[in-house]
Amino acid sequence: MKKVVAIIGPTAVGKTKLSIDIALKYHNEIISGDSVQVYKGLDIGSAKITKAEMRGVKHHLIDILEPTETYDVSLFQKNARALINQVKYPMIVGGTGLYIKAALDNYDFSGEKRDFDSENQYINLSNEELYQILVHKDPESSLKIHPNNRRRVLRAIGLADKKKRSDRILKDDPFYHYQLFYLTLPRPILYDRINKRVDLMIAEGFIEEVKTLKERNIHLNILGYRELSLYLDGKYSLAEAIEEIKKNTRRLAKRQETWFKNQMNSVMIDLQEPDKAFRDITTILDQFWEE
Repeated sequence: MKKVVAIIGPTAVGKTKLSIDIALKYHNEIISGDSVQVYKGLDIGSAKITKAEMRGVKHHLIDILEPTETYDVSLFQKNARALINQVKYPMIVGGTGLYIKAALDNYDFSGEKRDFDSENQYINLSNEELYQILVHKDPESSLKIHPNNRRRVLRAIGLADKKKRSDRILKDDPFYHYQLFYLTLPRPILYDRINKRVDLMIAEGFIEEVKTLKERNIHLNILGYRELSLYLDGKYSLAEAIEEIKKNTRRLAKRQETWFKNQMNSVMIDLQEPDKAFRDITTILDQFWEE
């Protein structure tokens, strides 16, 4: 089974520098596990790694799409697995939990695309009427979906006509032999780093980046870009927009932390002492790569 290392954790925790240090030691190529850094032109707001920060380490799945193109977890799974199989020493680095889990565990996204024409036949049905159709077509899935979650009910009905959602593989079974490291910091320290990062993004030209996208008629519902777009539209003052970005980023970090701790089996690494964190990780990886 192919071996993969993953460096995961909440935004602003310090994944970039540590991952580069590790990659240089073990000759890893890095696969970005970030759902925003795939897009060209979304540089400052995504805290995209720079060429200088890469220090010669090869990176994948960065700047591969235009902001107008669609990217989702099934595409990431396909792209990441192709790279994992191709690269000698692959390492995934990022904070988009479902993307990383889908690549490393035995997730099956076959039949995932929506059929809007088929869904339109149910447009006049109430949520309860729609839910009863799902109960008939795929009883097992109906137990896992709230009757008022119309979008998910419609998706499950569509899949039931092809391959039932309840029959698709969605497991924690490892698809690879992988070693995960979850990077963490005490919450006050992490939140302070988030606030300072947002201030730095503004100083580096984040507003101009969003303005350029808007001039190309590109409007993104992405953290940071969304709030600054509202500022440029006059809906927020600049101070209000910045505070919203900080608040929503802190909330994202909290959700990421909860998700990773509950969904992925990883070694917890405290980054308060970066040198010790590096030693702790490499002690484990020395054995991992030799096994």
